[in-house]
Formats: sequence, structure tokens, C-alpha cells
Amino acid sequence: MAAVSLAADLVGPGGGLLSLLSLGPAFAAVTGGVRKTVVVGAVALALCALMAAYQVIGTWEMWALDSATVAGVTVAAVIASTVRQRRERELAEVGAIAEVAQQVLLGPVPGELNSVQMAVRYMSATSRAQIGGDLYEVVPARDGCRLIVGDVQGKGLIGVKAAAAVLGVFREVAHDAADLPMIAERIEVSLGRQLTAEQFVTALLAEVSCDGSRVQLLSCGHPPPLLVSGGMGRFVEPDVPGLPLGLSDLAAVPRDLTSVPFGPGDQLLLYTDGVSEARDKAGDFFPLADCPAFSNGAGPEHVLDHLQRDVLRHVGHALDDDAAMLLIRREPALLPPSAAQHRTPTLSAPA
Repeated sequence: MAAVSLAADLVGPGGGLLSLLSLGPAFAAVTGGVRKTVVVGAVALALCALMAAYQVIGTWEMWALDSATVAGVTVAAVIASTVRQRRERELAEVGAIAEVAQQVLLGPVPGELNSVQMAVRYMSATSRAQIGGDLYEVVPARDGCRLIVGDVQGKGLIGVKAAAAVLGVFREVAHDAADLPMIAERIEVSLGRQLTAEQFVTALLAEVSCDGSRVQLLSCGHPPPLLVSGGMGRFVEPDVPGLPLGLSDLAAVPRDLTSVPFGPGDQLLLYTDGVSEARDKAGDFFPLADCPAFSNGAGPEHVLDHLQRDVLRHVGHALDDDAAMLLIRREPALLPPSAAQHRTPTLSAPA
């Protein structure tokens, strides 16, 4: 409004610029409330009257037209500001509900369970969304702890509904089920009543023993986990690939249960294809097995922070698909006090 007043003064009475003072209340409605819009509109009308009197315009009709324009835009701006504030309150309420739903559906995992440390990260591809079609959960069991990471075929509310169904069954049966194949079977029975014929869920189920020395894996059409041991990473592939949950009727043989040793300091990353299939501008996949995040000896939280940054840096923009990462790490073996006191430090040779 100051710029318009200065321009009107420079151009003179015949410029017809005073009606542009209505830009003030129009912009105020975008960022401010009703009170601010009314105040700015009143200031615009006052400026219009002052400039008209200062310039001694030829006819009252011109001043009345400019004032009517400013007043009309002010009224429209007040209405628009009222509607915008109402929508913002509704959006805030929906956001609060979505945050609660996110905590119920994908809550935090325990930082440590028995002798295993763990951490999780979830990156949604939907703008301003915190949940999607990827899922994860950790449940304490009588023989250790059981984990699941999965990816629902489908996005939006359909994917969220299927993910909620899988997690609900897993949380119910993972405590007392005899083994991982039984958990997968119970999940499939529930999904058979909810999913359509075209839907399925890829999932990886894992069971960590009480002492953390062994991990059992059951792959249901899911990307293989990454085992990092002794600074080297390798993907743990099942001998017989398993079909996703919801498609077991098409399989000729049952899913293969894989058991791997899990030594002190070893790390196991369970993830969804949003991580393994993340591409850069050249179309190259993210080099998950060669990621330096696993070699710094840090805890799971710091490793996943580093890994998340590397994935986003590799892609160069927001992810095109949801991505979930669940990292477990067996605590490194502690040296006995006597060994720690008598251990001879190793000095590196000068460069």
C-alpha cells in the first residue's frame, strides 16, 4: 500500500492507481486473521481518502469508485480469511488425529531388548504423511523377540488399512505362536477376509533368540535382509524364495525358514524396497551393502540417521516410495578387566 501511494503521488490525479490499494487487504487475508484484514482494509480506505484529498481529484465519482473497490475487496478478503482460518483449524484437528493413528499403527520400538539393540526409521513418500503402506513391529516373545517388516501392495488409505490388519494379527499371535510359519499362516487367514484378489503383502519375519546368538528368518516375497558381520555386509537369501502373504495358495512348497548366527557386534538390517530400489538421476540403485554407515561402530540410532541421509542424498529428492528400516545390533563382547589392562596398544606407522 505504501508503494501504491507513492506511485499514485508520482503519477498524479489522472493515474487511476488508488484502486490498487485493495491489494493490501487481499494479501492480509492470505497470512492474517479477520482482525488484521479489517485493520488493513480500514488503513487502505483512509489512504484512499487522504490521497484523493491531497491530489484534489476532479470528480467525486472517481473517488467513490476507488473507495468502493477497496471496500469490496476488503469484505471479500474478510470472508476469505474466515474460511481459511476454519480450514486451518480443521486441518490441525485432522493432523492431530493422524499423529495419534501413526503412534498406534507404527509406534516406537524398544531401544534394547535382552542383548539386542534396535532402532527404526520410516520415510513416507506421501507429502506431509507419516504413515503409508510399509509396516514394522517388534514384540517380546517367550523365546526372545520377534520382528516383522513388510510392504503392502497399494498406497493411500487402502495400504494403511492392510498394514493395520497385518500388524494387528502379528501383535496378537507373536507372543505365543510356536514358530514364524504359524504367525505367517495366521496373518494370511486374516488377510484372506480383508484383501482383494489383486492385493498382497511382502513381509520378512524374524526371531532373535534370548541370548541374541541366532536369528531365524522367514521371507514372504520380501527383499533379503542385510547382515553386517566383521565389517562385511551380505544379503541373507532363502534357499527357496517364498511368496508374499495372501498368495500362499499358489506355492507348491511351504516357505523356507532360514537360520543365521548372530555374533557380538553383528548388525541385521530389515528394510522395504523403498530403500533397496532408491535410484539416482542416472538410474543406479542405492548401494546398500557398501554403505559406510555400518562401518563406524556406532549404535543403531546413529547408523540409521547416517543411512537415511545417504539414501536421500543418493536420490537427490523426496523418495518415490515409502521406506522403512529396522536395524538390530547385538551388543559387542566386553573384554575382561584383566585383558583390558594388559592389552598392548597398537600404534599406526607415521605417514
